[in-house]
Amino acid sequence: MLENYFPVLLFILVGSGVGLAAITLGNLVAPNHPDSEKLSPYECGFEAFEDARMKFDVRYYLVAILFILFDLETAFFFPWAVSLRDLGLYGYLTMVVFVVEFLVGFWYIWKKGALDWE
Repeated sequence: MLENYFPVLLFILVGSGVGLAAITLGNLVAPNHPDSEKLSPYECGFEAFEDARMKFDVRYYLVAILFILFDLETAFFFPWAVSLRDLGLYGYLTMVVFVVEFLVGFWYIWKKGALDWE
């Protein structure tokens, strides 16, 4: 019965070996010269190596979440456009409702000032 699990064990061992080899090779080959520019804040707006209990601006995370939300919603446009002929009038009207909801949501967050950085 154990011979049935040999392919699984082999898959785990090979996968782990490839992963460890890639990490080891990356550590050996990649240059490691941290300077002030590399250690400076990047996109998050606060120092990377400070007290974890400090106050920070939430606007960055709000804009990031809104970006992900609207990016995922726009990802629905491509499959809809590809299959529009097969969907017919019902699919078209359903997507019109989706686009109207999308635009109302975008207008709402714009008017609330959620997209303003200042």
